[in-house]
Amino acid sequence: MIEVKSEGIILESSENGFENQAVLNPATIEIGGLTHMFYRAVRRGDMVSSIGYCQLKENKVVHRANQPVLFPEYDYEKMGVEDPRIIFLDGVYYLFYTVYDGKNALFAYATSTNLVQFVKQGIISPRISYGEAAHLFAHSKIKMREKYFLFDAYIRDRQGNNILLWEKDAFIFPKKIKGQFALVHRVLPGIQIIPFDDFKDLTREDYWKEHLRSLGKHVVLDPEHRFESRNIGGGCPPIETKDGWLLIYHGVEDALQGKIYHAGAALLDLSHPTKVLGRLKEPLFSPVESWEKQGDVNNVVFPTGTVLKGDRLFIYYGAADKRIAAKSLDIKELLKELKNG
Repeated sequence: MIEVKSEGIILESSENGFENQAVLNPATIEIGGLTHMFYRAVRRGDMVSSIGYCQLKENKVVHRANQPVLFPEYDYEKMGVEDPRIIFLDGVYYLFYTVYDGKNALFAYATSTNLVQFVKQGIISPRISYGEAAHLFAHSKIKMREKYFLFDAYIRDRQGNNILLWEKDAFIFPKKIKGQFALVHRVLPGIQIIPFDDFKDLTREDYWKEHLRSLGKHVVLDPEHRFESRNIGGGCPPIETKDGWLLIYHGVEDALQGKIYHAGAALLDLSHPTKVLGRLKEPLFSPVESWEKQGDVNNVVFPTGTVLKGDRLFIYYGAADKRIAAKSLDIKELLKELKNG
């Protein structure tokens, strides 16, 4: 058994106009004992999201910006910039986030060298419709699970044939693998990894078409267990350990009372991250507190950021799409359980 400790609520909404409805789904990175947190901030009324910023010391807020770090500027993000993840690689901080125009959800990224000034680099997810994607899946050399086609049909039935692939939960590994970047992304219902040489590759439609045509070989995790019966998605950027890459992800359960979001964990091979070395069959943690069960979206724990202090792993997550909280655990216990499983 893995002992998971609740660290309680870390951050709540404020009177600042850009975050007076909710704060959730944080990206975290620690430098010199100071945790830098970038989080989704929701404005009351129109529910438009931007990305706020604060600093934590021993999980207490010591600084909080009264203006967002990133906010909607372009048509493709007019309804929000959401759900950031952050990694540091080769002297650059990469901040990945979802852009939403009211219909399509895609992912983009921004870069910084100082965590103060970020430069938006634009969309890097495929601008390919579900209908076209389904055609590409059908020609995959590795057979795709039927659920990929069911999600395609379900989304097109609800939102029309011209809706683009709903892409969220994207980020890169904090280290190149065999000389290449490795992008974690999510085409429902699973999690995929795509290697690439240059970010410009991800702006090319032909690059993405080839990837989707062979998506089967890039799937790292598909829904397997009851707590993720609907779908899964990338959570926190991978953590490198001597045993493998530790991936904390989220799983969505279709339950009688509706969707329930849980946290899951998997261990991936260091050199071949699509090879799964271990995976929890039960949730790492689930909504149990009243503020995890009730909020803007009920029954949600949505892990998006981690900080490792010695052997203690702190996992930061959105709770019921309303506030930010944290759990902690002994990473050695978790790795042992994953290897035994």
